[in-house]
Amino acid sequence: MVLQPNAPAWLTACPVAHRALHDAARGVIENTPSAVDAALARGYAIEVDIQLSADGEALVFHDDTLERLTTATGPAAALTAAALKALDLRDTGDRMMTLGELLARVGGRVPLVIELKSRFDGDTAVAARAAEILAGYDGPAALMSFDPDLVAAVRRLAPHIPRGITMEHRYDDPEWDFLSPATKFAWGNLLHFPRTRPDFVAHYVRELPSTAVSLARHAVALPLLTWTVRTPEDRAVAARHADQMIFEGFLP
Repeated sequence: MVLQPNAPAWLTACPVAHRALHDAARGVIENTPSAVDAALARGYAIEVDIQLSADGEALVFHDDTLERLTTATGPAAALTAAALKALDLRDTGDRMMTLGELLARVGGRVPLVIELKSRFDGDTAVAARAAEILAGYDGPAALMSFDPDLVAAVRRLAPHIPRGITMEHRYDDPEWDFLSPATKFAWGNLLHFPRTRPDFVAHYVRELPSTAVSLARHAVALPLLTWTVRTPEDRAVAARHADQMIFEGFLP
């Protein structure tokens, strides 16, 4: 018997704009109100990243540190929400949004796929805060993370919210050097599945097809998103192996 995950049709109905529809050449940078508005104007689903401020608020921002996208330096988590929202973002008039402000801006018009950023230290507070905020939102929204602990926390705290595991197969980029070989193998082969029970998978496009994901999809009707689709070659892989793409750098 094939198990049925909590995966509504909207999850794969339209292309998903990676960190919203950004274009730095036009002064529209990732995860900003302008990028969200651009995606809304074209009817794309929107993927964003959230992390917690020093005072526990969920802010829409990708990086652990501030210097790439703001005029400040240091860890984003060291500042309060008010301090983060006061920062100038480089080459744009935008400021950071809270998750609540993002939800108000989107207003249910397109699906949201919200990635929970993790420091991989066992702290699941970002999952709790996201679930708390989404409890008051009627629009289509899903949560996902690279961190199985956060996906398991969403399962426990808010099982009604579609939850996904963001994954690679090899985890061979230097950013993953902190993981042991055993952990890389476990994550790349979905060995956490009994604990996390994801409703969908978001897999690195350059490592598709994935035997582990294919086997899981035989047992559970898991939708497969793939990231980040940037080239015609990526797009061909996505069309062949995935149900929908998370894209950037072009207009599907």
